[in-house]
Amino acid sequence: MYLLFSFVMFLSGGIMALAIRAELFEPGMQLMRPEFFNQLTTMHGLEMIFGAIMPAFVGFANWMVPLEIGASDMAFARMNNFSFWLLPVAAIMLTATFFMPGGAPAGGWTMYAPLSTQMGPGMDMTIFAIHLMGASSIMGGINIVVTILNMRAPGMTMMKMPMFCWTWLITAFLLIAVMPVLAGAVTMLLFDRHFGTSFFNAAGGGDPVLYQHVFWFFGHPEVYIMILPGFGVVSQVIPAFARKPLFGYASMVYATASIAILSFMVWAHHMFATGMPVTGQLFFMYSTMLIAIPTGVKVFNWVATMWRGSLSFETPMLFAIGFIFVFTVGGFTGLILSLAPLDIQMHGTYYVVAHFHYVLVAGSLFSLFAGWYFWAPKWTGKMYNETRGKIHFWVSMVAFNVTFFPMHFLGLAGMPRRYADYPAQFTDFNQIATIGAFFFGLAQVYFLFAVALPCYARSKELLDAPDKPWDGAEGLEWTVPSPAPFHTFEKPPEVV
Repeated sequence: MYLLFSFVMFLSGGIMALAIRAELFEPGMQLMRPEFFNQLTTMHGLEMIFGAIMPAFVGFANWMVPLEIGASDMAFARMNNFSFWLLPVAAIMLTATFFMPGGAPAGGWTMYAPLSTQMGPGMDMTIFAIHLMGASSIMGGINIVVTILNMRAPGMTMMKMPMFCWTWLITAFLLIAVMPVLAGAVTMLLFDRHFGTSFFNAAGGGDPVLYQHVFWFFGHPEVYIMILPGFGVVSQVIPAFARKPLFGYASMVYATASIAILSFMVWAHHMFATGMPVTGQLFFMYSTMLIAIPTGVKVFNWVATMWRGSLSFETPMLFAIGFIFVFTVGGFTGLILSLAPLDIQMHGTYYVVAHFHYVLVAGSLFSLFAGWYFWAPKWTGKMYNETRGKIHFWVSMVAFNVTFFPMHFLGLAGMPRRYADYPAQFTDFNQIATIGAFFFGLAQVYFLFAVALPCYARSKELLDAPDKPWDGAEGLEWTVPSPAPFHTFEKPPEVV
């Protein structure tokens, strides 16, 4: 249900993205008013983050965490159910804001004050929807922590757990820590809008920059909430297709934990342009650069795992290698943006858009696809069509780079983000990006109809999946039948 919901939201956010790219195909106003363009950029961001990526990873956790630690199910079944059903309600509220007086909120997905304090009633609906999604995430996080800490099979010590369980355990702690901060930020917004407070209103003694501090204290750990489970997926796919154990398992665990701890110390690197004192800029600059070290450890370990392995390139491995390549590019552009003098030049340009799409589309989405191709035979009992999987990978990979790589040049040339119109000199790169975006969108529709639906419909033409479809895969999940029955380990397995 989580995975279905997230894919619906992914398509919804994707349609908004294609509308944005269609408007930007050439200079001038083609398809929509600038106000509607701003509503689209805002809702695209909110739906992709809170509706597509986060619920997809929670869906993976629900499937795989009990299977990998030898538990029969998640710890709190009813809380899990409640956590899920908050999401469709919140999603409907979020999307319904388009039909409110004044339309959807148009203050960007960050909802910066004072823009967000001046929006119409759609903003109130959005605040409520975000509260619901945050509550869902907190409950999901509690459930995962309790399941992993209390329900491991005998012999499954913490340092024997698969990397996916480790990354999700750390992610769940992050969720429990930062979701209430977001709730606080949007509650203060609501109070400023309706109850006469002045948290972010300078005329009443408040400070609009305070909103940015509170928001990014949630927002930066949130970036890692969206990528750490992906690290876990890739850390299990690569050893399976390299037919070697993961290189440096303990260092991977410590690197993940240090990324999580450091993520609380870097929030103001999103705010170099707000005029903070030099001391503050230096602190946030150095602490941001520090995060590159544990991330580099991970990339090194993945490459070292493949080194001299007996590699084969089925679709999960292709997505995992694609992930490493594009995520590393996104990491390098992030390192560039961590330098305050450079960031002040590039803040709010398309360079930033290119950077975070390299990290989030290539990072979170490609790792999700790697995990789906890796585990779907266990979920559905059918082997997906390998040729179609490879078509999906190559079209996605090429189209992704055609879409987002030119944005680096647009940003360096000074094109601001969230603008519906632009000077003629930016036309060529925008046209290339728009063409790439439509091919990327079509590739995902192809995945849905040609790859995923035949598996879930248990199509006759697909082969039945064996219990262990990948000969290099290790772990408890490959000891149960395909498709995995409900309440798999009634008698806990012994882990030796």
